[in-house]
Amino acid sequence: MSITSHDICNAADQLKGLVGFHLKREVHIVRFSEDSFGLDVAEDSLQPCSEFVWREVGEGRMALCRAHLAFLLAQHVDDRLNITEPLRLYVRRTDLPEIVAERVVVTPARPAEVQ
Repeated sequence: MSITSHDICNAADQLKGLVGFHLKREVHIVRFSEDSFGLDVAEDSLQPCSEFVWREVGEGRMALCRAHLAFLLAQHVDDRLNITEPLRLYVRRTDLPEIVAERVVVTPARPAEVQ
């Protein structure tokens, strides 16, 4: 069975978890709840892993970033992040260019405030 770019993009959209930027350590960290980041992570830096792996390349196009996927793989929590074989293969295949696609950035849904 061959893995297509469509399979890889679908696998990227199925990633779970959140990435935030730790201000004091100046590194990205992964958590599985927005509440678990703490005060050293700016709320506006939080993004779903499924969006973290994409980077803008201009004109409404985004590239599936191997470096960001490699960062997630380095966490060694593949099952919790839902990293599947299409993404592992994509990271290994550095002989092929990154996938570039037209897509819209998805922002995390914030719970409605109770009044």
